[in-house]
Amino acid sequence: MKNLYVFFCFFAIVGCKTSKLKNNKNLDFYVGTFTDKESKGIYKYSLTNTGKLISLGLVAAVKNPNFITKSKDNKTLFAVGETTKEGKGVIRSYNIKESSLEFINSAETGGAVPCYVTANHQNYILTANYVGGNVGLLSFKDSGQLNPLHYVQQHTGKGSTNRQKKPHAHSVWFHPTKNEVISANLGTNELWFSKIDKAQNKLMYTHQKKLKMAVGAGPRHLVFHPNNKWFYVLNELNNTVSLIKEKNNVYYVDFSISTLPKDFKAFSKAADIHISKDGKFLYASNRGHESIVIYNVNSKNGKLNVIDYQNVLGEHPRNFSLSPDNKYLLVANQDTNTIISFKRNTANGKLTFTDKITAPTPVCILF
Repeated sequence: MKNLYVFFCFFAIVGCKTSKLKNNKNLDFYVGTFTDKESKGIYKYSLTNTGKLISLGLVAAVKNPNFITKSKDNKTLFAVGETTKEGKGVIRSYNIKESSLEFINSAETGGAVPCYVTANHQNYILTANYVGGNVGLLSFKDSGQLNPLHYVQQHTGKGSTNRQKKPHAHSVWFHPTKNEVISANLGTNELWFSKIDKAQNKLMYTHQKKLKMAVGAGPRHLVFHPNNKWFYVLNELNNTVSLIKEKNNVYYVDFSISTLPKDFKAFSKAADIHISKDGKFLYASNRGHESIVIYNVNSKNGKLNVIDYQNVLGEHPRNFSLSPDNKYLLVANQDTNTIISFKRNTANGKLTFTDKITAPTPVCILF
């Protein structure tokens, strides 16, 4: 009986230690950069369970990998950013290794200066080509190898400001619950709606095709609420967040709110937007005000109320990300070459500084 007691105690201790090791596991993430200064490409960092940041070094030398994403199985990383002499954007695929990214191959994105890329479970890839004003549709094999470009959807039109004299596709998104693609075009000041014709590997416009945003808004990025009933659009030029809902299969703008305090009069432009997994808090970044605005989300109607503005302790917060466990929020301050980690209060959504680390011209954080 005594030996049996010792046996159970031993395994209980080992189990506790194993559990603690799992809980203390660091969260690795990648950082896409601009390489016109000191940066050499894509870097890898780690976030500890106490919010500390650790540099793991350069993992891929590549020109201007300004936006990066992963395949859904987390085996492949895709990076866009470089443009060829012929004016075509390039996307590159990499096998994700423990201490490096192993280049697989590259493909054209269909337009100049790609600034966004995303992949879905069916191995499709979408790219937003900012200068080209269009969206590229690609796919990849299970090995991570990119297939040649399938299709380019060219947007047309313009808006009302100097930044909107022609189309500028800024991001493109797979709808989480249906075969629909939503493109945010800052230049035409519209959201564009399509579906993938899988037989022909083409993008086909839906019955609605487009949704006009407020004059001079400049839609840049968006985020879906976890309930998938509505989504939020971040408008770069007029510094607002717009709630988009759907009625009788037609999207419309339900509500908009500023990302800036009422008494702030200096120049600023919004950059990125994310929502907590529980759908209770929404965050957006301001370049100029140098802040993360924090909103409370009304669970019944989706409307937003400002809770706080968190200074990002740097300049030009182009991109930020919530850690997979939602305990931390990390900000990429492009102009001050830093990444800042904030502890997130899951009860009230507010942020508390935890650490700061040097990063060369960081513009995209990917867990």
